[in-house]
Amino acid sequence: MLLPLILVVMKTPNIISLVLIALLITACGPSQLQNGIPNFPWIAECGSQTQPPVDKKFMANDYGALADTTQLSTEAVQRAIDACAEAGGGMVSFEPGSYCIGSIFLKSNVNLNIPEGVVLLGSENILDYPLISTRVAGIEMEWPAALITAIDQDNVAVSGRGLVNGRGKVFWDNYWEMRREYVPKGLRWIVDYDCKRPRLLLMQNCSNVTLSEAKFIEAGFWTVHILYSTQVTIKNLTIDNNNAGRGPSTDGIDIDSSNRILIEDCDISCNDDNFCLKAGRDADGLRVNRPTEYVVIRNCIARYGDGLFTCGSETSGGIRNVVAYNLEAIGTKIGLRFKSAYTRGGVVEDIYLANIKMRGLREPLQINLNWNPSYSYSSLPEAYDINEVPPHWKVMLTPVDPPELGMPKFRNVHFTDIKADSCSVAITCEGAENSTIDQFYMNNVHITGAKAGRIYWAKDWKLKNVWIGSEKGEMPDIQNTVNVPLLQE
Repeated sequence: MLLPLILVVMKTPNIISLVLIALLITACGPSQLQNGIPNFPWIAECGSQTQPPVDKKFMANDYGALADTTQLSTEAVQRAIDACAEAGGGMVSFEPGSYCIGSIFLKSNVNLNIPEGVVLLGSENILDYPLISTRVAGIEMEWPAALITAIDQDNVAVSGRGLVNGRGKVFWDNYWEMRREYVPKGLRWIVDYDCKRPRLLLMQNCSNVTLSEAKFIEAGFWTVHILYSTQVTIKNLTIDNNNAGRGPSTDGIDIDSSNRILIEDCDISCNDDNFCLKAGRDADGLRVNRPTEYVVIRNCIARYGDGLFTCGSETSGGIRNVVAYNLEAIGTKIGLRFKSAYTRGGVVEDIYLANIKMRGLREPLQINLNWNPSYSYSSLPEAYDINEVPPHWKVMLTPVDPPELGMPKFRNVHFTDIKADSCSVAITCEGAENSTIDQFYMNNVHITGAKAGRIYWAKDWKLKNVWIGSEKGEMPDIQNTVNVPLLQE
């Protein structure tokens, strides 16, 4: 490249000067692409900025923890954590073996190290997970603490190549039993909140968090929940929630109203969304009004699950400034997923997705503003008195006022180097008359399915080198769109 430029300089110095100026501007600004992603300055600022000290080690066994699955070691492990924190921080670890615990609470400057050969088994008794004030599935309420919990802490870590087993099947079975009871009563919308199930790990209102290397399996509910937190690194985690069946709502990693997040080199198999960004739901989410923003997801694999990359359905606080690249979906039901409901509100925008491979999915690209109505919309049956229902029911039944605040908005989403084949439906895009799916930009996108799919209520899409359609060459059904080309060369 250098020799041609020199030759041009000799012949047309003014032109080459302009070219070099343009190149310099491009190299210095966010328009420079790396892996199909603009080089935004904030990318380098994501992730934990500090680590707990490593010069002091506290063995949980010295505080009474027993590698005996017939009795709980919760209090002993907590004593080790507390002692480590009081000493200024360090590492809490274990001798090889399996330890049964309920909720433990991490403290600032503590690294919970789970080395290879160590298994932490979650108690199967919900009473071993004390109720805390938290947010679950978009609303703030009382809910059991996670197996590993940190609240209002700084500089915490979970590390090691050991295993955390939530033994969640008992909680899954409880859920399905309650759901069979609730649905005929018109209570599908509340069963997920009434059936309390423990998460495996919760970082709530924390900063400088590092989660690395450990394997998490069989979560009773969500696996890793990052809530109201900042400067978080999640790397080299393996999540497999399908060993004992298909657990309901066993999300992989949920980033919830948090910022400056780095997720890399993770491998997730679950029975709901694999990598999911959330920001509250309905009136309660609009009240809290905290976005999820400045998130990097890279070099990850999604196996079984409901969404390789998901924004929503909890969108009330907004989701913005997200980059995700070098991702692969293997057996996932849905690939790139944007979902919300007419009571959620919030704006999902400035999302950049690049170098993503998907094969054999049900839907590689799904956008839905009216997702799962039986779950998304709350309505109290006549048999119930609003004055006598639990507090979280009243939260769920609080209307969005004015109603137009509940209409979500998806816009400015960029897709670069996306490939999906052997899928069932190429695309499902369903906006709304008063909230079209706007400004989707696609470059080098090739998606095929047995059926082409549909695009409803969309506007101002720009495509370059794009094919989205069926294996037979059929194009998606397009209705109520403005400036949405079917295909561009």
